[in-house]
Amino acid sequence: MSISDTLAASRRQARSLPGSKWLWLTLPALLFFSAFWLLPFARLLQIGMQNDRTTQHSGYWTVITQPNYLLSLLNTVLLSLAVTLVTLVIAAIVGCFLARQRFAGRGTLLALLTFPLAFPGVVVGFLVVMLAGRQGLLAQISMSLVHERWTLAYSLTGLFIGYLYFSLPRAIVTLVAASEKLDRSLEEAARSLGASQWRITWDVIVPGLQPALLSTGALCFATSMGAFGTAFTLGTDLAVLPLTIYGEFTNYANFATAALSVVMGAVAWLALMLARRLAHKGAA
Repeated sequence: MSISDTLAASRRQARSLPGSKWLWLTLPALLFFSAFWLLPFARLLQIGMQNDRTTQHSGYWTVITQPNYLLSLLNTVLLSLAVTLVTLVIAAIVGCFLARQRFAGRGTLLALLTFPLAFPGVVVGFLVVMLAGRQGLLAQISMSLVHERWTLAYSLTGLFIGYLYFSLPRAIVTLVAASEKLDRSLEEAARSLGASQWRITWDVIVPGLQPALLSTGALCFATSMGAFGTAFTLGTDLAVLPLTIYGEFTNYANFATAALSVVMGAVAWLALMLARRLAHKGAA
């Protein structure tokens, strides 16, 4: 019997399995999902309904009415959007270049660009401090030039740099692979019809990369929404949701603000669902 016959027989056997056997096969995954996501998340939803210690209202009502919580949510969303857009632009350019060019040291360059994948968020935060902290490279250069220390590390700008550094390697890996699969004949046909490089990029390359751009952007946005290690390293006074949640839990034991966690998760989930919907619409 050939390999193809064996695979066909396996598919027929799988289709012939009764529903009860499929249920038993999926039971371990269902138990794992329930124990490590469904039950904890249900408990989180319940805790968020408790009264907040400050306002004596439900945690969800407190989240949408208190300015400090709304500011943290707005800062986190805008920061995540900015990181996602800049990451996609840089990664798309680098990905297309590396996919189309063959030169000595290309593999080494790609390895260097993706090397930060091995760094956790805390290490990325320390790198930002070494670059733009009070004793960092930027401060030393500005001190020698204008006799003033320029520091960016302990602000939303520094956090943007850290998130960008954390997100770029993952986006580059995905977009290099996606760029290598593009049909170059479509670009040659457009060029032969007199299309400019800008039109080729916008009408041929970008639609070809659209599924990869959407999925990468959604993951980048969701990761930036909940990234904690980098933000914690750069300073606990930054008004972003992960640090706000951490401060409320550890400093004030205000468990009603678990609603913040639910809101943050809901925003990230909506971003992932929107990206999936757009990808399916584009494929159709």
